[in-house]
Amino acid sequence: MYKLIGADGRPYGPASADQIRHWMAEKRVDAQTLLQPDGATDWKPLMLFPEFSPPPPLTPPPLAEIQPTLPSRASNKIPAGICGILLGGFGVHKFILGYTGTGLLMLALSLGSFLAGFATCGMLWPTIGVMHVIGLIEGIIYLTKSDEDFVRLYVQGRKEWF
Repeated sequence: MYKLIGADGRPYGPASADQIRHWMAEKRVDAQTLLQPDGATDWKPLMLFPEFSPPPPLTPPPLAEIQPTLPSRASNKIPAGICGILLGGFGVHKFILGYTGTGLLMLALSLGSFLAGFATCGMLWPTIGVMHVIGLIEGIIYLTKSDEDFVRLYVQGRKEWF
């Protein structure tokens, strides 16, 4: 139990440690508030009592614990880049990165244009070329990004196009 000197200069108490913590949360007392524990004769600022000191701040994990995960998260960069360059029109690089919907869209456009090209005497074949150019550009972009940028944009950020 504690007695304390309020902001008005008058003594209050007895108050329990839990009650004082509650008042701290409400900002009714601060680090400079004077306390006197039961059995003591002198008054001390609240900040000198270890039971009322704030908990230590949370520290982030050391960088050494974070870095080993980066290569594993960037492990799809090279396969996706190569497949984007060689098979880009079919969306294989999208499937490698887990973008199933986008991969299916590229595959459907390429195959649909190819099949429809026979029916239209080759009128839709340029669509196939566009899909391959997109895949080529994305493959080059993947391979030229640093591992950190690749993970930030395409793994964490889930950026599906370019």
